[in-house]
Amino acid sequence: MLDIALLLTAAFVAGALNAVAGGGSFLTLPALVFTGVPPVVANATGTVALLPGYMAGAWGFREDMQAPPGLSMRSVVALSLAGGAGGAALLLVTPDATFRKVVPWLLLAATALFAFGPQLRQWTSRAAGAPGHAAASPFKAGLGMLAVAVYGGYFNGGLGILLLALFGLLGQTQLNAMNGMKNLVSALLTAIAVAIYAGGGVVQWPQALMMMVAATLGGYGGARVARRIPAPWLRGGIVATGLVMAALFFWRQ
Repeated sequence: MLDIALLLTAAFVAGALNAVAGGGSFLTLPALVFTGVPPVVANATGTVALLPGYMAGAWGFREDMQAPPGLSMRSVVALSLAGGAGGAALLLVTPDATFRKVVPWLLLAATALFAFGPQLRQWTSRAAGAPGHAAASPFKAGLGMLAVAVYGGYFNGGLGILLLALFGLLGQTQLNAMNGMKNLVSALLTAIAVAIYAGGGVVQWPQALMMMVAATLGGYGGARVARRIPAPWLRGGIVATGLVMAALFFWRQ
């Protein structure tokens, strides 16, 4: 019962965090690992649990979506699916022992991305709007999109920040369009990754479905409470959570 309560709570709070700021995977992955789920399976199962939130976010921004300069909507979809599939396949061939060693470093990297996300977005926005700034070539834009999608298919933490930074570097300036594309790409690469995880037999469906319901409820109801928390406090709490989880994974090695 304690394990179920932990997973439901982690998924509910993760859904709320993803709705207002991101960082939900900082809770779902450790919660699954701490209840005895192997790291690779925990990463896949946690990704399944958060998929509805990405899909809902993409639908909410459907009228604002616009492909970034250098990419068409069709190429964004294709690269998201290809990269998500590649990252998921890479996860399937990663031994648990190796992934356990990589996880704390990935959590630290994702925490740093989240902590410095506002500064990173400001920098990319300034770079994109600077006089003489030329849009990236379709090849470079596609390469960047593919690299971020592979990362997202392998490890979901910090994906939103990476996508927003990439779109800013490519010259996209409309925030709603950037957020819409962020949610669309996240939903696409997560969906194909989930299909590959399922085919590879690395999803624990009882936990995934239970956490999926809790995360969806958290995204709707929990976000209304989280919105009342001052943004700096919320961001600081997520960063602290990421650092604590990374430290615990280092300690458990």
